[in-house]
Amino acid sequence: MSTTRKFTAVALGLGLVTLPALTACGSSSGSGSGGSGSRTVTLVSHDSWAVSKSVLADFEKQSGYKVRVLKDGDAGQAVNKAILTKDNPQGDVFFGVDNTLLSRALDNGLFQSYEAKGSDLVKAEYRVDGDKHRVTPIDTGDICVNYDKAWFGAHKLTPPSSFADLVKPAYKNLLVTENASTSSPGLGFLLGSAAAYGDDGWQGYWKKLKANGVKVVDGWEQAYNEEFSGSAGGRKAKADRPLVVSYASSPPAEVIYADPRPTSAPTGVATGTCFRQTEYAGLLSNAGNTKGGKALLDFLLTKKFQEDMPLNMFVYPVREGARVPAEFTQYGPQAKDPETMDPAKIAGSRDQWVKSWTSLVLK
Repeated sequence: MSTTRKFTAVALGLGLVTLPALTACGSSSGSGSGGSGSRTVTLVSHDSWAVSKSVLADFEKQSGYKVRVLKDGDAGQAVNKAILTKDNPQGDVFFGVDNTLLSRALDNGLFQSYEAKGSDLVKAEYRVDGDKHRVTPIDTGDICVNYDKAWFGAHKLTPPSSFADLVKPAYKNLLVTENASTSSPGLGFLLGSAAAYGDDGWQGYWKKLKANGVKVVDGWEQAYNEEFSGSAGGRKAKADRPLVVSYASSPPAEVIYADPRPTSAPTGVATGTCFRQTEYAGLLSNAGNTKGGKALLDFLLTKKFQEDMPLNMFVYPVREGARVPAEFTQYGPQAKDPETMDPAKIAGSRDQWVKSWTSLVLK
């Protein structure tokens, strides 16, 4: 969920490791890892990948593999690049393809089959690929509209709580969202509206949203940190949009990374606008270091890594019994009734919806 997870990029000095983008080295195997005998395993991901130094060090010590990370932008951009380079992949494992883009990855043969150790402990609702095991569920979270509490308090206006509220005149020119064709949260917000209004109603909804002054930018980084008045970056830039499409876990990130920490989150979540997102990882087809890639996938499902994720990438674990920190749930509890959509429905409609959305909203 590429998520609020951008907060990890500024979490320097907090024991996190957000490895820089690396240029994959070519090899006869096509993988940036240097072949099946290499002691280096390469993880390809979106920009929001993060893990605690001690947790990663434990894996490297126990497995004997050195992990290097190649970050390839927003989740949508990373998936598209991975597909384009699938015959000569940049690494061994891809992390960060979510349920909005999963069918595109599977239909293009991005992954090979591998059932990671611990898969039997993944909650049933997150398992999607049957006995093929081309992808492993890793985390989940909710894409939701966030609001700036201070702005709404100053203007004596009740924040929106639903999709329907966002098209009301009171909220004209207040919302910024991401491009559904280039951004994972932008696509999730589109799918959430389609789930809420159906095949015949979502376009009418977006016509109203456009008429009500919604602003569209390329990705989450720009929307949240530059355009949204409630974020630390937005406050510094004197941004003027108090509503943004982000994550239900964005409010706790605003608290945890603030210095000094506030006693409550400066942002809130419009709980009636949420869409449930699940992220997966998989062993890349034509990966050079398949043995190392399998070990890395096993690691991503360990209790240690699953419990490490919430405060690093601001997502929820999918493994049964994995604990979530109290401070995480205090400021960003999961949505109780988010919009969802069957993966088969997403696969059959996504590309046409994005095409229609682009013509409707961007032209």
